[in-house]
Amino acid sequence: MNLLFAWRYFRSKKSTNAINIIAWIAVTAIVVGTAALIIILSVFNGFEDLVKSLYVDCYASVKVMPTQTKTFFLSPQQLHQFKAIKEIKEFSFVAEEKALLMSNFQTIVTVKGVEAHYNKVNNIAPYITHGVFELGTTEAPSIVIGVGIENAAGINLDRNLTPTVLYMPNRNAASFNATDGLNSYTVHPAGAFLIQQDFDNKYVFTNLNFLKYMLNMAPNEYSAIEIKTSLSNEKVVKEKLKSILGKECEVLTRYEQNRSLYAVMQIEKWVIYGILSLILIVAAFNIIGALTMLVLEKQKDIAVLKAMGASDNRIRNIFLLEGLLLAGVGAAIGVILGGTICWIQFKFHLLKLGGSTFIIDYYPVQSSVTDYLLVVLTVAVIAFSAAYITSRKAGGRVISLKS
Repeated sequence: MNLLFAWRYFRSKKSTNAINIIAWIAVTAIVVGTAALIIILSVFNGFEDLVKSLYVDCYASVKVMPTQTKTFFLSPQQLHQFKAIKEIKEFSFVAEEKALLMSNFQTIVTVKGVEAHYNKVNNIAPYITHGVFELGTTEAPSIVIGVGIENAAGINLDRNLTPTVLYMPNRNAASFNATDGLNSYTVHPAGAFLIQQDFDNKYVFTNLNFLKYMLNMAPNEYSAIEIKTSLSNEKVVKEKLKSILGKECEVLTRYEQNRSLYAVMQIEKWVIYGILSLILIVAAFNIIGALTMLVLEKQKDIAVLKAMGASDNRIRNIFLLEGLLLAGVGAAIGVILGGTICWIQFKFHLLKLGGSTFIIDYYPVQSSVTDYLLVVLTVAVIAFSAAYITSRKAGGRVISLKS
């Protein structure tokens, strides 16, 4: 019954045209706010998925690192226990150190020595733009470099006439000078990769044994262990490794390796959500205005209903439902409009990114059911609060039919 009265009031033509105008302004504001929230949250989801997809191939599922020193030692017993963990799909021992790479120019890089099957742990090979992912041998080492390093060092993979030399610190040197303080070795640039700028400007890959030889590392000494496992098993593998390795090593999941990045993305998303919610709060004031004027217009109806025995609660609920109808119509149109725009962008990539240096040239979108539910819940809470303020006063009004 209450809904029937609210629906009739919603559809009926008002005696004062301003009431209709204010009501449709409120609906329009709800539509705009709802659609904007849907679109913006979907775009943030798209960028988040894009960044995560890039970092999936840059970082291992689980990484073991020393807690205090730059390297750690793995005993035969620990190695046996490590290999017995059934949730581990693949792993690679890693040696890592900063170095000076010199060719036509010189640049500081981070060299990662990895095993031959490293691509099964971190899938770098698909991002090779030219050349091949070839690490060479201890006697004839090859390197795979980021395109940023390739440009900074002036390396030309097709016809590099200048020798490419790696200079690395000599850990056994008595003094740091040009002769004793550095180990140097001529390497062959085999390929270049393009993933994302920070990675491309930092890392050089070579084979593990060569780098351990350059750094004078012991056979069972490593800088890290990078492990591939399923997303559901990351925490399980982490706990097992912590019990095996103890406090000398820390074990990080992929999220923990990039905690600051993921945290910033989430903060940005929620800040934008809060800002756009202000549009809905503005719409709430329009709902209050529309309901207030409707209450003034329907004074005789309220008096008749009360004379027929309607309680204050029934009167309040009628106008409360009227406010929720205004918001509901606006939210429904907004969800459909926002979802349609996202679908069109997803299928046809109409809205382009400025510039030509991005991995993709359009705004990515990724719709999420939880975002739709969040937006609908936000509209419902704001609309209910606005409608309740006015409907409570409507239910408590004392109106006489004689007046």
